[in-house]
Amino acid sequence: MTGSGYRGRFAPSPTGDLHAGSLLAALGSWLFARRAGGRWLVRIEDVDTPREVPGAATRQLHALRAFGLHADEPVVRQSDRSPLYRAALEDLADRGLAFPCWCSRTDLAATGGVHRACVRAPDPDRSPAIRLRVAAGTRVRFDDDLLGPQLQDVDAEVGDFVLYRADGLWAYQLAVVVDDAEQGITHVVRGADLLDSTPRQILLQRALGLPTPGYAHLPVVVDDEGRKLSKSLASNPVDFADPLPALDRAWGALGQDALQHSDADTVTAWLARAVAAFDPAKIPRAATRP
Repeated sequence: MTGSGYRGRFAPSPTGDLHAGSLLAALGSWLFARRAGGRWLVRIEDVDTPREVPGAATRQLHALRAFGLHADEPVVRQSDRSPLYRAALEDLADRGLAFPCWCSRTDLAATGGVHRACVRAPDPDRSPAIRLRVAAGTRVRFDDDLLGPQLQDVDAEVGDFVLYRADGLWAYQLAVVVDDAEQGITHVVRGADLLDSTPRQILLQRALGLPTPGYAHLPVVVDDEGRKLSKSLASNPVDFADPLPALDRAWGALGQDALQHSDADTVTAWLARAVAAFDPAKIPRAATRP
């Protein structure tokens, strides 16, 4: 992971304030980019409007700035990018790789949640979802830069997955694949809770003729009961008014040796020492606590 062509990103969803888990993902992706001498972008993934918390995106961006994590290019928002997603969807549909589906959650429950064939006839009174057609026996292999070789039987474990939702919203898998390609992202560094999505995204990249970036999945931050810290669990937001302690905790959760402090410490000085000392080989492969 070296060279000035490196382009990484942090892509939070505005469903709550920045917490310890999202700070770890932001810091980790930023460190990988800075270590490679590359660029680091921020993208607000706000296509799931029913889950969006008013003002959350603004507070997330303010927190990132307080932690010294400044994007190298203007921040983009998925809510502004529908024409890109529609062009990709139309391309897939024109080639017979995407199809409308009227199956309900109840229909899918009968097959273990895996869509292998539509069981509902077209319904003029309901809007369909649009799914990617996953061929029988489709498997995806890839090497994660932290977790090593990965294999998923997408046909058996996932099935035909949604690209455009029946409620008129873009699905995460399509939006993130189109965005990563359009922004020239070469390396995706994010939480291991998204590891399961990666084979779907690689399959979709192949279908669209898009490049596949490198992937590295960081440990998920869990609470004392082993639950993943998440905005949906109302995890306490990080205190960006006092950034150094939170940065120290995120650094430790990344498995790195403690940094030396001085009385004159600033966020800028802390980050400079962190880039010099960062060792990806020390990142734990299992869940971690803040």
